[in-house]
Amino acid sequence: MKQIKNILSLVIVSLILSGFYLGNSDVQEQRLERKKVSKEILKDLYKYAPDAKQMVKDSYAYATFSSIGVNLILFSAEGAKGLVYNNKNGKITYMNMASGGVGLGLGLKDFRIVFLFKNKKVYKNFIDNGWEANAQADVAAKMGKAGGAINTAITVAPGIRIYKLTKNGLAIQATIQGSKYWKDNDLN
Repeated sequence: MKQIKNILSLVIVSLILSGFYLGNSDVQEQRLERKKVSKEILKDLYKYAPDAKQMVKDSYAYATFSSIGVNLILFSAEGAKGLVYNNKNGKITYMNMASGGVGLGLGLKDFRIVFLFKNKKVYKNFIDNGWEANAQADVAAKMGKAGGAINTAITVAPGIRIYKLTKNGLAIQATIQGSKYWKDNDLN
């Protein structure tokens, strides 16, 4: 049993760190890739929630993240890369995320997160401090276009709306998580 725990711990750490490995690609290529992924995430969001298109337009700023999450019985971990786009001045801030939590769950999933910031204050707080705490319940069984997922999230930050979209994965969980979002110093 101890060996299984050690192997699972190694898998979690490997998945999280692999999300942040930048390889040999240059800064401009990485920025372009994040912009491309952001557009794809918004396109997927609009299919899932067509009314979100106007909400994105009307928001002060929005953020998109591509994330991998692992749930192993009592513990969960996530890692993500993304960007924040300020609708008022067009400024892009590149960011990363890591998350850990406790609760019941089992599975692995590839998902997308979209934040909508209502005003400058919540936008600046996210860029400068980047913390999010939430409770979430999640059931996902999806591979490509097959399957489906139900996602709910309760966020304790007023002025922020969050969408989570499962891309691929098999997971069932109920967790309390703490996440840290921070500026990517290599890309900003």
